[in-house]
Amino acid sequence: MPRHYLDHASTSPLRPAARDALTAALALNADPGRIHEEALAARHAVEVARQQVADLLGARSREVVFTSGATESIAMACHGAARKDHRRGSVLAAVEHSAVRHCADREGPVAVVGVDRRGRVDPDELLAAIGDDTAVVHLQWGNHEVGTCHDLEPVVAACRERNVLVHVDAAQAVGRVPVDFGALGCDLLSVSAHKFGGPPGVGALLVRRGLRLDPLLLGGDQERARRAGLENVPAVVGFGAACEALGNGVLADEEADSRRLTDRLAEGLAALEGVERYGDPDRRLPHLVCVGITDIEPQAVLLGLDRAGVAAHSGSACASEGLEPSPVLEAMGVDAHRSLRLSVGWNTTDVDVDAAIDALPGILAGLRALR
Repeated sequence: MPRHYLDHASTSPLRPAARDALTAALALNADPGRIHEEALAARHAVEVARQQVADLLGARSREVVFTSGATESIAMACHGAARKDHRRGSVLAAVEHSAVRHCADREGPVAVVGVDRRGRVDPDELLAAIGDDTAVVHLQWGNHEVGTCHDLEPVVAACRERNVLVHVDAAQAVGRVPVDFGALGCDLLSVSAHKFGGPPGVGALLVRRGLRLDPLLLGGDQERARRAGLENVPAVVGFGAACEALGNGVLADEEADSRRLTDRLAEGLAALEGVERYGDPDRRLPHLVCVGITDIEPQAVLLGLDRAGVAAHSGSACASEGLEPSPVLEAMGVDAHRSLRLSVGWNTTDVDVDAAIDALPGILAGLRALR
């Protein structure tokens, strides 16, 4: 049976350009911090990749700090912001990723701001939560479960006036929509390569020029003493290649195609009994659709889709790593126990979308018949 992968928001298959670059870079087996010929070849490859990442994200190359992924980047942002001066507090929206919520809570007091039923946070409410102890405001570019995008510009501008740092979790946005770090003006931005077709185990934290933060990982002076540890050269090179592959209009073409495919998915899902779309249907990331399905547990739906050859995910954490309902969906005031997330990517076709749309009516009818 052919397989149809509709879980790109979790991780996207490796792009051919990234695979080729990573494979070739496996031969670069020297420490980029040394000064012999082999080391200098590795250093050159890392710096080329750094520029490729910077070019995609509208940043200076020196603002790119390579990490093991967005989770580490978020931890670096939380750790560094809480130690920049005497302030330790954080302000964040209730729908932030668990990495942001847990890391912020570890570093100091946290003010959590609620959202509406579509997952939107009011910028004025977010700013009103800033206190004398607030070091950083966290606001994701777009939500990882329902796709809702937030209004970043007024938050960044107001925080700049108040001398409060802003960290943007852009893990779901990078490689999906244009991201311009310099134009946005935020202080910190976290990225993960595997979300848009780069290798797993590599990402970046963008740190605004002139901002000095205490490093999370101590040891060596790698990454200009901002992140200790030998660079993962092959993964970094693959990351850079994935970024470069989105140039020359490819990103715009993929964004448009993703919106077309998810519009088709949304239309097909809306025709099903007991299905409610979650998130903002207009101000949203292009590549994912999340719905609630009345009276059916998500595990059963996912297993039915898998048997039909379709890989998908539930927006509720109870269908994957944890046993608790989704805090994102709970914050939105919708059913946090029964949801389905379908997400497309660089190699998704109409055939993949058709497979999901064709399979779901029979799956739902069969499961309801068992009750």
